[in-house]
Amino acid sequence: MEKMVYFYGGGIAEGSAKMKNLLGGKGANLAEMARMGLPVPAGFTITTEVCDYYWKHDRSFQKH
Repeated sequence: MEKMVYFYGGGIAEGSAKMKNLLGGKGANLAEMARMGLPVPAGFTITTEVCDYYWKHDRSFQKH
């Protein structure tokens, strides 16, 4: 199963600016700022693939 959620904050991040296509612009930039040590509140980003699935399946994650 592929990774769907990437965490960031406290000076660490599972993502990076190089992952813009997967994390979206905001998610990639938040991850990069956390990596740089900027005071970014801890959080997470869902991948663009998860978001795309959600919208293509009537805003649902249930199996059809």
